[in-house]
Amino acid sequence: MRTLCSSTLIGEFFVIGFAGLVAMKDPDLSTGTVWTVCGIAMAVSVLLCGVITRPGGVQLGWALQIALIAAGFVVPSMFFLGAVFAALWWASVHYGRKIDEAKARFAAAEGNESSPA
Repeated sequence: MRTLCSSTLIGEFFVIGFAGLVAMKDPDLSTGTVWTVCGIAMAVSVLLCGVITRPGGVQLGWALQIALIAAGFVVPSMFFLGAVFAALWWASVHYGRKIDEAKARFAAAEGNESSPA
C-alpha cells in the first residue's frame, strides 16, 4: 500500500505546485498567501508518504483529497483534478491493501514450505 499511496501523494505534490502557479494570476490573492497555503499542502503530501502505514495516515490522506477538491473554489480546474486524485487515492488504498494481503499470504505459504516437517 505504501508504494501506491506514496506515488499518488507525490503526484499531488506537483499538482498543488502547478495550482499555486495558476492561483498567483488571481489579482485578489497575494503571492504570499498562495505560496503559504500551497507550501503547507505540498509539505503535507510529502510527509504523508512517511506516515501512510501508521494509524490515521490514510485518514489524513483523505483530508488532503478533500482539500484538493475544495481548492476548486480558488482554481476551478482543481474540482476535476481533485476528483481524479481522490479516485486515485481510493484505488491506491484499496488495491494496495489487496497487494499487501497477497504478499502476506505468499510469505506465509513460502514459510510453510521451507520449514522442515
